[in-house]
Amino acid sequence: MGSSVKTTIIGSYPIDVDRLEQINGYYNQSYISWNKYIKDAVNKQINAGIDVIADGQTRDPFLNIFYRKIKGCRIRDRPEVIDKVEFSGPITIEDQKYVRKIIPKNKKLIGLIAGPYTLTQSCKNLFYKDDKELAFDFAEALKNEAKMLEDHVDMISVDEPFFSVQMPEYAKELISIVTKNISLEKRLHVCGDVSDIIPQLIELPIDVLSHEFKAKPELFDKFIQYDFNQKICLGGVRSDESRIEPVDEIVAHLKKAKKLFEDKIAYISPDCGQRMRTPYEAFQKLKNLVEAKRIVYG
Repeated sequence: MGSSVKTTIIGSYPIDVDRLEQINGYYNQSYISWNKYIKDAVNKQINAGIDVIADGQTRDPFLNIFYRKIKGCRIRDRPEVIDKVEFSGPITIEDQKYVRKIIPKNKKLIGLIAGPYTLTQSCKNLFYKDDKELAFDFAEALKNEAKMLEDHVDMISVDEPFFSVQMPEYAKELISIVTKNISLEKRLHVCGDVSDIIPQLIELPIDVLSHEFKAKPELFDKFIQYDFNQKICLGGVRSDESRIEPVDEIVAHLKKAKKLFEDKIAYISPDCGQRMRTPYEAFQKLKNLVEAKRIVYG
């Protein structure tokens, strides 16, 4: 009988992209498929032993994947909102359909959605009179993507890193809009120090809370002060460091978490997306994470 605790990733996974091929394709106006890059990211996760796979967000920095497809947005030096924000069609669906085709039946797939508040705070607003109105329109657009994702993935994760910088009083309303009528398991990932916003986080309509427990071990002491219903996706290796944590170090971290949280831990992952790591570092960190999980949970 295998453990119910699963290994997963947060979102991004580093791959080597043939930039010359991309440039030539651009100048020749020929279509360059990203499938080989997505397949590379997916296969690396599978080979490392990860249970719940992501597409690796290979196409672009994560937020740009959404800005490029949502009506009212454009990308110049930085993303800009120049008109009313509206859903104009699938954003990540084709990539998820492709990943579903290439992963083994025993692997699960996680669909990733950029959080409406983080999208609002990461662009130049040239159209809306206030950020709140923009955030709610992003939430309405993303609700459509979440609903479409439901047919192709096993779990949906909303990525709201900006909450650790500033969490608006309407955060619960935003997340409720995005996740409304979604029957799949829903994860919220917030990196950074979330110590001060735990009371708000545990009120959100989310099944799994995902945080940087390896880089921010003080979160252990903070979270155990609260009674909450959500499961935990535990950050087990750092994403902001190139150092590859040895298995015994990760084992000690997982044992501490298991003692404190018991059966609340449902997933173990890197602290954050791994885009800033080299492919070698990212793979070794995942491999060691999987081995540590096997030692602690069987």
